[in-house]
Amino acid sequence: MRGLAKVARNEGAMQLIDRPKPTPAENEVLVEVKYAGLCGSDAGIYKFKSAFERMDLPTVIGHEYAGCIVETGANVSSYNIGDHVVERPIRPCGDCYQCQIGEENICQNTALTGIDHDGAYEKYIAVPEDVLHSVPSDIPLNHAAIAEPTAIAVRAVTKNSRVEPGDRVLVEGPGPIGLLTAQIADAQGGDVVISGIGRDANYRLPLARELGFEIMNAGEDDLEAVRRDKTDGAGYDVIFDTTGHPSGLTTAFEEVRKGGQVVLVGQTGETTMAYTPLVRSEIDIQCTYGALFDDFERAFRIIQSGDVDAETFIDDRFSLFDVEEAFEAFLASKTAKPVFDISEL
Repeated sequence: MRGLAKVARNEGAMQLIDRPKPTPAENEVLVEVKYAGLCGSDAGIYKFKSAFERMDLPTVIGHEYAGCIVETGANVSSYNIGDHVVERPIRPCGDCYQCQIGEENICQNTALTGIDHDGAYEKYIAVPEDVLHSVPSDIPLNHAAIAEPTAIAVRAVTKNSRVEPGDRVLVEGPGPIGLLTAQIADAQGGDVVISGIGRDANYRLPLARELGFEIMNAGEDDLEAVRRDKTDGAGYDVIFDTTGHPSGLTTAFEEVRKGGQVVLVGQTGETTMAYTPLVRSEIDIQCTYGALFDDFERAFRIIQSGDVDAETFIDDRFSLFDVEEAFEAFLASKTAKPVFDISEL
């Protein structure tokens, strides 16, 4: 079989390579992958940022996917051939302190699908039974492929934020996680504004507007005027920084109200700023990472309810045979959530 792999330690370097069809171990199932999404971390692998130096190349990438079980190991008891599933791609060790207290998303010894071992941009993947999640029968598999980023947004909003009905919310960054976070914060009753920068103006900000949100261009609009209009000058109650860029954090602290909350969803890197004003304003800084079983459960319910508009959000214009076009479009903000049809391989 063929899979799309990172093959060299430089930008680009994605190739379709031959891989043997996996044989599931006793506690594993073999999943035939149907659809797989392009994530910001996949784009980071494409650029080959320093966080991915640990990869043992070549590695088939991709971790947001949905598929069908075609084979089960001898000790598998919870799933059957034909079941539709997704994977929780943070595979915990099960033994460390975090795993023992139910914090598998921040396991000390985690292995990440599509980074530490072959991922989902190939026809078959062997997956341990205990990281699978069943897909409700009424959710199409191309929609189920966005369950993982939806679960991340669910955790950010419902577990790690203070969003309540009527709260004034700013989501920085109209990328996939930002747009999902905005939809879930809206479902929680927040009055949500989404901000982007110049390159977001052609696709992602219009998509945010199509999803029903007020938008602003942080590079062109008068943020102070918008804040004054939206919050009577007080500032936003909760800000989600999903940008993954140092500027998102500093801007968030300028826009949040005294006593408000900034939730860090994107991985910002390094930045320098004055912290004394944050202390004196009692700004609540909260980090959020990954998702657990119950976050996936809620993600599927939110997709079922329509509070996350999967049909509008998903972009099916791209193919794994045109991988450079897909990744370059993603990096240039000309798409938000490409979902690949893996059956093409």
